[in-house]
Amino acid sequence: MKHLAFFVCAALGCVPLTKSPEPDWAALGVYRTENARVGLPTSAEKRVVFFGDSITEAWVSKAPAFFEGHQYLARGIGGQTTAQMLVRFRQDVIALRPQAALILAGTNDIAENTGPYRQEDTLGHLQSMVELAMAHGIHVVLASILPARNYRWSPGREPAGKIIALNTLLRAYAEKNGLVYLDYHAAMADTDGGLKASLSEDGVHPNRAGYDLMGPLAEHALQKALAAK
Repeated sequence: MKHLAFFVCAALGCVPLTKSPEPDWAALGVYRTENARVGLPTSAEKRVVFFGDSITEAWVSKAPAFFEGHQYLARGIGGQTTAQMLVRFRQDVIALRPQAALILAGTNDIAENTGPYRQEDTLGHLQSMVELAMAHGIHVVLASILPARNYRWSPGREPAGKIIALNTLLRAYAEKNGLVYLDYHAAMADTDGGLKASLSEDGVHPNRAGYDLMGPLAEHALQKALAAK
């Protein structure tokens, strides 16, 4: 009778005969083709992966000259939280075998893009990324979260203080573990803890001037990380 009931229900459309495919929650498919195209680095190549969210993703289009003439690969996906990024860390960082990875993430956690913000969870996700990188001989630059006073797509989060608090923990973790900490926040914040108006159009994402400021800071941090034993 159970089998008969199932087929009757299926015929009536109340039970799907095939399960709908699950969405690509971590966006594993975004860079799959490009990762296969670039392949593994040569022995002489000093490959660096810039790993992040929309701030990293937009860097390539807003300030493309920064990536020209370097073995820099940008692996940013807009809107992603650290939980999503941790899922794709193996294929978008480790599998590319870079000498270094610059990790910039966390603001979308505070914006609660994929659920309530818990500082300890975000910190743990970032620590896991670092530990995975180090276990594979990849030098790490751990970047601060950029300043922000408000998220237009997620109002009411009051991110400025949360960003400062998380950055304090990131700096302490970096110092304790011998990592290079890249303090974008100190260079880009206004007196109210937001992103300087001259560096952004929306208070969250850098404009060309913002990326032009970030570039030399990133290069200096990477040089320091790559020089470490």
